[in-house]
Amino acid sequence: MTQKLAPTLGDQSAARTAGWWRDAVIYQVYVRSFADSDGDGVGDLRGVRGRLPHLAELGVDAVWLTPFYSSPQADGGYDVADYRTVDPLFGDLADADDLLREAHRLGLRVIVDIVPNHTSDQHAWFRAALAGGPERELYHFCPGRGRHGELPPNDWESVFGGPAWTRTGAGDWYLHLFAPEQPDLNWEHPRVREEFESILRFWLDLGVDGFRIDVAHGMIKAAGLPDIGLSEQAKLIGAQVLPFFDQDGVHEIHRAWRELLDSYEGDRIGVAEAWAPSAERLALYVRPDELHQAFNFQFLTCDWDAAAMRAVIDESLSATASVGAPTTWVLSNHDVVRHTTRYGGGPAGLRRARAAALLTLALPGSAYVYQGEELGLPEVTELPDAARRDPAFFRGDGQDGMRDGCRVPIPWSGTSAPYGFGPGTGPAGSWLPQPAGWGELSVAAQSGIQDSTLELYRSAIALRRELPGLGDGTMEWFDAPAGVLAFRRTGLVCTLNTLTAPVALPAPGRPLLSSAPLELDGDTVRVPGETCVWWAV
Repeated sequence: MTQKLAPTLGDQSAARTAGWWRDAVIYQVYVRSFADSDGDGVGDLRGVRGRLPHLAELGVDAVWLTPFYSSPQADGGYDVADYRTVDPLFGDLADADDLLREAHRLGLRVIVDIVPNHTSDQHAWFRAALAGGPERELYHFCPGRGRHGELPPNDWESVFGGPAWTRTGAGDWYLHLFAPEQPDLNWEHPRVREEFESILRFWLDLGVDGFRIDVAHGMIKAAGLPDIGLSEQAKLIGAQVLPFFDQDGVHEIHRAWRELLDSYEGDRIGVAEAWAPSAERLALYVRPDELHQAFNFQFLTCDWDAAAMRAVIDESLSATASVGAPTTWVLSNHDVVRHTTRYGGGPAGLRRARAAALLTLALPGSAYVYQGEELGLPEVTELPDAARRDPAFFRGDGQDGMRDGCRVPIPWSGTSAPYGFGPGTGPAGSWLPQPAGWGELSVAAQSGIQDSTLELYRSAIALRRELPGLGDGTMEWFDAPAGVLAFRRTGLVCTLNTLTAPVALPAPGRPLLSSAPLELDGDTVRVPGETCVWWAV
């Protein structure tokens, strides 16, 4: 028995109107790789709009769109040249408006990415700054060290590898914590703050329901830009407070943005992409007067281990409860190896990924689903070097440069590339090559198939809506054998067997949903290895 739905207990959506984000399931769309409407091999806004019915049928509450603004695409759109226009690669403002209207018609809210830590080097401000204009004050330009200023101003390293500084033709240096094409803004300057408030209002007036804030931990740098004294600094992110990340001053910005969001009708939200060294510091981003959600990266990076998972869950819930906020659970996104592969790959990785999905959707709070996760897609690990676009791939000592593997366009239908991604043909029909055999994982191939990963997600999200004990609220652990997690929510018990071997347990109730077939024998259940089960109690 893989899936067995409970009787409908009444639609709980009316009860979830206020504070919708507290228990929402939000689907991340990486626009380049979701759906291509014009056959150029790159996903676009019209493509997203055409595939919104899939998200409505999946049952999610909202969609988060990665950047589609005017950009030279040095970092997949996270290098923004104009925050108020749509890049022609993805469409135009009319397409954005049409997408918003269609999403709202289908009952889906829309969250868009905002990139405040840095602009593109093609942004009008930075071009003027390089020309010697007063816009230099809007970025971090500093004289170099050494006899002739030939050395960077400090020892900071780019997240993508190499120094976080590039020398200009005038002989000074500018700061970029990511690619050289992404100069960091100086958030101490009031003009920067005023400009971004105007940008947020532009999109809120168009009708967006919120913002996912890229590098929400990065806008403020420590006074004096002090040396760190350590190399391989990218490995320290999320492990300790750094002079360029998770500085206390970022919270003043987020409080101002929360006040702006609250001035609009319709529960508009802010979501922090914040790497913090502890659950307690992460919780600071979701205090009552700051942002609404913050991604739980401690959970995402947790090993497949029952004790480790329980510790992360406890720490996360305790920290967010201390500020009255929900915990936001996430397993994958556009920057990390897909969890099917992180959990071991192959059949075992898929079993674990399916079980982790049920665990995640049973925990108190909200949850994010990365596109293709609902299909059980693995990481594409064998991309040719010539096809890669991740800027970190071409630099050393930073991120691993392998983010392209989770960004390969997803399969919709058919048995050969581009698998319904768009009207293009063959390998040229997608900007990154798709693997052979992905037709078996496509939306069309899994729809209506009881044991498929897609139907597992559809069933789980439907139950989240129907069962009052799921979503926001509390949970209670109870005793279970080593390697097994078991917790109770109102009317529901969730059990997760992280071991490879089956475990015999007293059946805690009536099975509602299981990530793998169960064996029931009276009051005893044999839970297969690497399996999660929901029980009605």
